[in-house]
Amino acid sequence: MSATAAVAIAKPSLRQRLPGLLLALGIAVVALGLGRLAPLVGGPVCGIVLGILVRNLVSPGAQFAPGIQFAGKQVLQWSIIALGFGLSLDQVAKTGLESLSVTLITMTVAFLSARALGRLLGVHDKLKILIGVGTAICGGSAIAAVTPIIKPDDHDTAFAISTIFLFNLVAVLLFPLLGHLLHLSDLGFGLWAGTAINDTSSVVAAGYSFSKTAGDYATIVKLTRATLIIPICLALAVMVAMREKRKSNAGGGTGDFSLAKIFPWFILWFLVASAIRTAGLVPAAIQPAIHAAAEFLIIVALTAIGLSANLRKMASTGPRPILLGLGVWAAVSVSSLVVQLLIGQL
Repeated sequence: MSATAAVAIAKPSLRQRLPGLLLALGIAVVALGLGRLAPLVGGPVCGIVLGILVRNLVSPGAQFAPGIQFAGKQVLQWSIIALGFGLSLDQVAKTGLESLSVTLITMTVAFLSARALGRLLGVHDKLKILIGVGTAICGGSAIAAVTPIIKPDDHDTAFAISTIFLFNLVAVLLFPLLGHLLHLSDLGFGLWAGTAINDTSSVVAAGYSFSKTAGDYATIVKLTRATLIIPICLALAVMVAMREKRKSNAGGGTGDFSLAKIFPWFILWFLVASAIRTAGLVPAAIQPAIHAAAEFLIIVALTAIGLSANLRKMASTGPRPILLGLGVWAAVSVSSLVVQLLIGQL
């Protein structure tokens, strides 16, 4: 049997995904209603909190897992693409360029603080890289992208993902509150969320919980930041190849590293959707409906992510990875605000 055939067989069918999808959809409908009642909290935050409660109080069976995983990844990507229909290419390009300097600074802070704090806590190099990349770029997606390059142990990958995921949850709940307490503008909060929160889902949830304008801005900033996983992975691949070549004469050693695997293709489709919007092919009358659909898909995705959150497993990772993740995340969050203050964008 070929590798392609094996993958095709292993891929869950719609029937297998249906229980988890229906569960996420049902909870998302409740979260949407709660979000209407408490607009300062918002549907996405309600969705992720309800998902966490259901996961850790009821613990849905294994038959729900395929649909929950699908909703947490693919449905989220669909929601991002749908948001593209409401944003012009000029707006996307302008925001991406405006945020790039802040993004590059916060990424540098993430890597430097991960290295320094990791050494202080006695965390080994591969786990430092995983947590640093996850915090600097795009959470679990970045960790997954660099894993085949640096080849960490499975438990290191699990520790890093659990640590990053923990602070994603905290960010969704904490950032909008802090943003209001700090009296940040919509654009100021969007830039802060887009550069300082790890995962795309949490950036979108926090941004739209603050305001629609902040959510639009944060989404573009985050997507710009996510594309930087490509040069980071290429640099790591070269470093690993050079290190392995020094150890032996066997040559490279980047394993199954593939540019096609790490490229966030949904960003390309987001740009296509934005181009369609810019060309005037999306009637103004249906744009509110598209945005409402995108917001609901975000709630579904966040609900699924909450349904994936095993709090006991997170606690079992031990204190050092969590302390490292907390320190790096705090450094990135503060540096983003400081840079904005210095350049007069707050």
